[in-house]
Amino acid sequence: MNMEFTRKLPIPQEIKKMYPAAPEDLARKAENDRAIQQIFTGESKKLLLVIGPCSADNETAVLDYMHRLRELQDQVQDKIVMVPRLYTNKPRTTGEGYKGMLHQPDPNERPDLLKGVVAIRSLHLHALAQTGFSCADEMLYPDNHRYLSDLLSYVAIGARSVENQQHRLTASGLDIPVGMKNPTSGNIAVMMNSIKAAQHGHTFIYRGWEVTSKGNPLTHAILRGYVNKHGQSLPNYHYEDLFHLREEFDKNGLQNPAVLVDVNHANSGRRYTEQARIAKEVLQSRRYDASVGNMVKGLMIESYLVDGNQPVGGGVYGQSITDPCLGWEKTSRLVLELADLL
Repeated sequence: MNMEFTRKLPIPQEIKKMYPAAPEDLARKAENDRAIQQIFTGESKKLLLVIGPCSADNETAVLDYMHRLRELQDQVQDKIVMVPRLYTNKPRTTGEGYKGMLHQPDPNERPDLLKGVVAIRSLHLHALAQTGFSCADEMLYPDNHRYLSDLLSYVAIGARSVENQQHRLTASGLDIPVGMKNPTSGNIAVMMNSIKAAQHGHTFIYRGWEVTSKGNPLTHAILRGYVNKHGQSLPNYHYEDLFHLREEFDKNGLQNPAVLVDVNHANSGRRYTEQARIAKEVLQSRRYDASVGNMVKGLMIESYLVDGNQPVGGGVYGQSITDPCLGWEKTSRLVLELADLL
């Protein structure tokens, strides 16, 4: 085998004992969970925003962002529920580039997975304790979910992972909303099959155990646009796309039909400033047709302190080192405008 086994990492139970969440913070997370889940079940008509940096690369800057987001959330709490993006591991199409805080707690240093596991748990703990936000993270590695399972209120499964069986099975055993992105090819059937699989119970191997899941009725769709055979980014957030997805939900008989629209990635052609325009168009589609409006639960927005992005080591505080993001001024203006439109 062409692998060097560097060291054995602590299991999630050990890390949780070393870095526990305070009871009052877990109680706050339970409140957040209820507010978020009521959106997916239809009990709440508030708009869900999964919002934040493309990747959480620096704890100081991320927590600075989240303190500002807390103040903004308090201003729009009657209409909007926000779940900060704290994405601590990043998919790399070719395997090259920054893979996230899990791999490199310091983006300028060599990978260190032990430090990374501690760093991502500490960041989520500090976010919850300091701001009251229990956050969203991407399930890039299903086996790693339990390092954060007591702290997360939302999980996303990315376009490159949505067809993977272990992601689907693990999602079926979670009790928080799990969003399945359409694959990069745009094949909606793949996403719908993933949702169907996760909404049913299964018996499978997880972290060396035989486990049985009950199915997750809060598994839903995320539309993020797609890339055609010529490598061109194409959107799937328009009214016609949403109406077609509603028909697919009806045809498949899935529980709690729901979708979030990712307003960046292929939907914006990675033109991050287009996110505001796309978000407003999605709200217009919600108003136009009740069945679409009931299905579209919210938006995913990539946002940080400073507009755009920079290379690793660029030195700009609060600017993304992966995909470009909206800066804070544009973000706060957009959130307030969305609240006025609801």
